[in-house]
Amino acid sequence: MSQPILDPLADYREYPPDEMARRAASFHADLRRRRTVRDFSDRAVPREVIEDCLRAAGTAPSGANLQPWHFVVVADPVLKGRIRAAAEDEERAFYHRRAPQEWLAALAPLGTDANKPFLETAPYLIAVFAQSHGRLDDGRPVKHYYAAESVGISTGLLIAALHHAGLSTLTHTPSPMGFLNELLDRPANERPFLLLVVGYPAEGATVPRITKKRLDEIATFR
Repeated sequence: MSQPILDPLADYREYPPDEMARRAASFHADLRRRRTVRDFSDRAVPREVIEDCLRAAGTAPSGANLQPWHFVVVADPVLKGRIRAAAEDEERAFYHRRAPQEWLAALAPLGTDANKPFLETAPYLIAVFAQSHGRLDDGRPVKHYYAAESVGISTGLLIAALHHAGLSTLTHTPSPMGFLNELLDRPANERPFLLLVVGYPAEGATVPRITKKRLDEIATFR
């Protein structure tokens, strides 16, 4: 096995404790404003903003640094319409036949249903794919370990980056999502992870009144 090429850790930046605390509190306060939006404006969003947010997502750690993600950015109105039609077909089957009553009860306070107009209204849809395997630089196939975990981390960074840029998002996961492979011409080694709706919130947009769990409910210090 060849030895890894190691570089000095040149870009790490340490902060004094008081500045570290300020930065952590400021970041939390900014992310606390983030809300999932279902009412989107059709206002255009500069493509370079999306590109830089995707670059941020691409900095995520991944198993063996194999980066098992692919993002398909959809702005074409016709293609967005086809995605909406296919997604709503799956959603109707979910709400009327497949979903357990317990899950429907959990969704009820959010007011969701099978109708997904935001898939056409929002200026961008970003389809996130997880790659089960890929190829090394020399062409050899390689299995991607921890692909779902890696893609989940990358998607979280993407959502945070889009929020930081001043945009709203919605994570949409119609099940199954195999239609995205066909509509977006993605290979069999890629599995749809989720569909991220991106844009500005519509004027007068509303969000459900919800709360987040307290720190002592989500973390334990030992």
